[in-house]
Amino acid sequence: MDEVGIVLAMLLAVVASGYLVRMLPFAVPLPLVQIALGAAISSTTSHGVRLEPHIFFLVFLPPLLFLDGWRIPKVGLFRDRSTILELALGLVLFTVIGAGFLIHWLIPSLPLAVSFALAAILAPTDPVAVSSIAARVPIPPRLMHILEGESLLNDASGLVCFRFAVAAALTGTFSLGDATLTFLWVALAGIAIGVGLTVAVSAAQRILAARIGEESGSPILINLLLPFGAYLAAEHLQASGILAAVAAGITMSYVELSGRALATTRVRRAVVWDTVQFALNGIMFVLLGEQLPNIVKAALVAPELPAAHDVWWLVGNALAISVGLILLRFIWVWISLRLTLLAARRQQQAVYRPNPRLILATSLAGVRGAITLAGVLTLPLAMPNGTPFPGRDLVIFLASAVIVVSLVLASVGLPRVLRGLELPAEAAHESEEDQARHAAALAALAAIATAPPPPPTMGCDAEGAAEMHASAADQVRSLYQYRLDGWLGNVGGTDIDPARARAAESAERHYRLAALEQERAVLLRMTRQNQLSDEIARKLLREIDLVEARYR
Repeated sequence: MDEVGIVLAMLLAVVASGYLVRMLPFAVPLPLVQIALGAAISSTTSHGVRLEPHIFFLVFLPPLLFLDGWRIPKVGLFRDRSTILELALGLVLFTVIGAGFLIHWLIPSLPLAVSFALAAILAPTDPVAVSSIAARVPIPPRLMHILEGESLLNDASGLVCFRFAVAAALTGTFSLGDATLTFLWVALAGIAIGVGLTVAVSAAQRILAARIGEESGSPILINLLLPFGAYLAAEHLQASGILAAVAAGITMSYVELSGRALATTRVRRAVVWDTVQFALNGIMFVLLGEQLPNIVKAALVAPELPAAHDVWWLVGNALAISVGLILLRFIWVWISLRLTLLAARRQQQAVYRPNPRLILATSLAGVRGAITLAGVLTLPLAMPNGTPFPGRDLVIFLASAVIVVSLVLASVGLPRVLRGLELPAEAAHESEEDQARHAAALAALAAIATAPPPPPTMGCDAEGAAEMHASAADQVRSLYQYRLDGWLGNVGGTDIDPARARAAESAERHYRLAALEQERAVLLRMTRQNQLSDEIARKLLREIDLVEARYR
């Protein structure tokens, strides 16, 4: 029962963190609150959580990375693919080399191979941590897309470097050729498995549903199991399960474009995934907080720790490594940006010279998280000859401390760096939305004009039915005509001021929400007074909720 009690306590901590972060008078990232609550749980319970890294990877990372890959804007991902690849591949290697020598210089008693292993597991940024920071800090959309794309793709390169650094520490040998071939297999095979499995499962599900039907919850359950299947299949073939989960999510977003899923399925699935995302994100950081006290205790007795410095020596080195990672990231982003601008000038393209503060913001936004924690915990306990793995407890502490420091620096520094920063407007999104609304409204009007009449209704003669159907069609047609005339310009092509169009949309939203609120209040009052059955009330309230979700 102790294990069940701790799990329940962690879930309650996740729930409480959502309220606490809104009660605080100043902005604090949600992960920091969850880490603090996890540390509080550890201090009040005698039985801690034994964190198995492989189980941690399997339970938490596949669904979260799958969802990030599914929801990331694909236009931005492919538009900035060169920048994302520079960060996901080049920056990782640059960080491993630079931070590896920095760590060995700071802690000479730590072997160079172990220093490189720590640098490699610190190189990947974490999409979960990046998203949690973005929820509280207004990061420009394009920068956010680049950060999300980088964090989704740099896991494979960082983990491969980590694997070979650990192998070098165990055997004392390293082969660049073997490392390159392994990286290509890990990355390409992982992506292929994620794409292939998603396409195959979606096709099989579609065929079975067409021939024999399916339960309403089956598509959602299959969707939840898909990232785990992709991850396990890739790991079984010695490929990257992380990249397989990401590739499965990106492929799923394209599968969804077929439009075969029912509207109710999409609504329910979104709710389920939002709940899963909130719970797993929270538990990961609560677990980190729960592990921190034991990590600190183990690091304080590590043989690499000078007796004269103890805890302040640990904190100082963690801060130095964190600052070093930011500087390395700043240098890489600055150099790669200069090369990009130089190439654009040679091609006589118009270029935007970014503000140095934007480069600093990109450097501060390199937040570490769950992948770093889970990866560093996979360090072996002993060398092949039976001696303890050198610096294991110290490395785990430093990695955990860098996670916390990166969260604090990003939450404190990003709002100040981005305040008042002017970026070129991205009007394409508003223009695309207007064009899409216009095309959809025109298609709806055409459908109303050509739609056959519905089946005859009992108790209504032919003349009355025709009048009723014409009235209903005119009512629906007037809604779409209002959108064309009032929002996007009339059918004849007269342009409407965009600001006025959006003001009209806002006004409509205001009145529709007020009407829906009163509808809901009346239904609830009738239900409380036993004038309406629970079953009918749930059906009608569900319809109101769906309409309200569209306007909110």
